[in-house]
Amino acid sequence: MNPLLADETLASLPAHQGSPLESWGRTAESFHHKIIVLDDDPTGVQTVNHVPVYTDWEPSTIDNVFDDSSQLVFILTNSRSFSAAKTEEEHRKIANRIAAASQKRDTPYLLISRGDSTLRGHYPLETDVLRKTLEEAHSYSIDGEIIMPFFEQGGRWTIGNIHYVKQENDLLPVGETEFANDASFGFSASDLTEYVEEKTNGAVSKSDVITISIEELRTGPTQSITDKLVNASDFQKIIVNAVSEEDVAAFNLALVQALQQGKHYLFRTGASFTKLIGSIPSQALLTREDVRPEESDAGGLVIVGSHVRKTSEQLEALMQLDQPEFIEFDCHLVFDEKAFAEEQTRIRTLAEQAVAGGKTAVIYTRRELVTIPDDDPDQALAVSVKIANALTDVVTDFSERPAFIIAKGGITSSDIGTRGLSVKKAMVAGQIAPGIPVWTTGRESKYAGLPYIIFPGNVGSQDTLKDIISELL
Repeated sequence: MNPLLADETLASLPAHQGSPLESWGRTAESFHHKIIVLDDDPTGVQTVNHVPVYTDWEPSTIDNVFDDSSQLVFILTNSRSFSAAKTEEEHRKIANRIAAASQKRDTPYLLISRGDSTLRGHYPLETDVLRKTLEEAHSYSIDGEIIMPFFEQGGRWTIGNIHYVKQENDLLPVGETEFANDASFGFSASDLTEYVEEKTNGAVSKSDVITISIEELRTGPTQSITDKLVNASDFQKIIVNAVSEEDVAAFNLALVQALQQGKHYLFRTGASFTKLIGSIPSQALLTREDVRPEESDAGGLVIVGSHVRKTSEQLEALMQLDQPEFIEFDCHLVFDEKAFAEEQTRIRTLAEQAVAGGKTAVIYTRRELVTIPDDDPDQALAVSVKIANALTDVVTDFSERPAFIIAKGGITSSDIGTRGLSVKKAMVAGQIAPGIPVWTTGRESKYAGLPYIIFPGNVGSQDTLKDIISELL
């Protein structure tokens, strides 16, 4: 399929009738559900600011989630690094604990499974487990699953049910990008109705999927969309097209009307929906003064684990800078336990010396992918996790406090945050570049109050990483 031109495609779409963002702003004032986002890696906070992120789901933590003054709360599961069996086990725990906390407080909630905007992850396993567990714990059925992978800041648009990745002015069908070839979570379909059929192995036919078009969101009456939602039953899949926050706001207006009629849904969405449903206001990008309010003689620490092409291009651009100390981690030693351990010690020592000397250390994995025998997806995931664990251990054992830490890649950034830095709760300060969030670590963490920048592997231009580090040096 030939890529679409983004500017021409946008120009061809009808304009919104009315002002859905303003209408949603008024409606949201009376919408008081607790909104809980299960984030399968730390990048789901790409659009929000001043909201909490919890990094475990112990019963006491779930109580804290419901008691938190913030309506919108994230729970970082990092389930994209889990096996299917562990994903099922942990999501069953989460659902049971959320149901118990909700019932104890008589508090309604929305549960969002925040998924990758390029469709990778344990789908449909996660939402299937949540649905089954919640229906067993509650006295109602979940009528539908809302699927909206739209993510404006990352250039992930859904038009005519086809999900696109925007690259410059081209819109590439997601099934034709490198993301669809993921070793653990690969797929072929770009049409989301076909994606659902593919990922459910035909258990859900594409003809049974409800779709909501951009034209309906922009020109049709809200009631017609509400009717589609109300008519959903038996966990029917509902695809929502969108290319702007106004489209999401228009959908939210119909959604609230359906909820008021007693309907229940689970959500599998990208990061834009979480921002809009949580009524999180937009704010300016963070500056150096926001991220480094106090000068430090120490250098920063940058860890690059992602292997997608965009990350490698960004790393190559970063290497044009003279100041950072670049340290390559030979992750191909992963199959030799002794050599792998020695390599970990070597890179940590070099990075500690650089940071103590005021230089920013950039640890990056060797760019060639590790070859997995027989291309086994479970083994590929296990090897990926082992490499991520090694990078995390570098932070765990690090003897110098950096001025800041940047982690590149979803699994890498999650493990560094939760295990390397021992974060239990963090606040999202905002974004330092579009789609690139900054945590402020909690008091319990290894480095309390540290700016921790979570840089997804598939976000930004070729120069974004270089520009951020140049700003912070």
